[in-house]
Amino acid sequence: MTSASALSSQTPGPIPVGLHSPWRWLALGWADFRRNPLPGLVHGALLAAFGWLLLWAVHDRFWLLAGAFSGFLIVAPILATGLYHVSRAAGAGRRAGLGEVAGLWRSGDGRLVRFGLLLGLAGTGWVLTSAGLITLWSAEPIRQPVDFLRHVVLARELGLFEVWLLLGALLAAPVFASSVVAIPMLVDTSVPVSMAVAESWRAVADHPVPMVLWAVMIALLIGLGMVTALLGLVVLVPVIAHASWHAYCDLTRRPASGHVTQSAPA
Repeated sequence: MTSASALSSQTPGPIPVGLHSPWRWLALGWADFRRNPLPGLVHGALLAAFGWLLLWAVHDRFWLLAGAFSGFLIVAPILATGLYHVSRAAGAGRRAGLGEVAGLWRSGDGRLVRFGLLLGLAGTGWVLTSAGLITLWSAEPIRQPVDFLRHVVLARELGLFEVWLLLGALLAAPVFASSVVAIPMLVDTSVPVSMAVAESWRAVADHPVPMVLWAVMIALLIGLGMVTALLGLVVLVPVIAHASWHAYCDLTRRPASGHVTQSAPA
């Protein structure tokens, strides 16, 4: 098993992390998806189905739905752990099927469970904050998407939408910095959560501009998937997940073609 420090000391890849890297990660993610599409399609379809369930449950309470869908961005990385394993297997010259992915979920890795719970708490906190902000600040009731667009996004008075975006960014930024490397590392190694999070923050601090670009690209792609009646998520979610694996490999200098045996702690 390779520790986080050992990962960082391995021979760097031929291409250093720079502004070109997010585009490269997406290209590699697309290649992984095309090579083994079934696990990705299953993940994407399940997440899209969850989004449709949210729409059905709170379709007439968009003040709540806005926070729920933006909170989805916070929790989504932990739901893609199976796809990190698929990309890891592809780098080792293997084709991981749904059985292997299901085995990862059944392993009950306590580190992933704890990290997922923390992300869930962060997402819930943002849903409640978003709902409270919109209902208390907006002069008009927000029940439908058109209400949110008219009275929040396109409101003549500055304030509500700008504060809503700012609060969302303030929450999303530390969550992104804590998870962008940490979650793939928890799948790939047996390091504790604290060490994985520290490595994630280190990677973001070492490459701030490429990581900001990567975060914006992820948000835009997820937004694109949402405005296509969530159908775009079926493909975009796995491509982003596979790309995130390659981001982790570059940021930790882990050879993408190498293989680290997983051994989760009890």
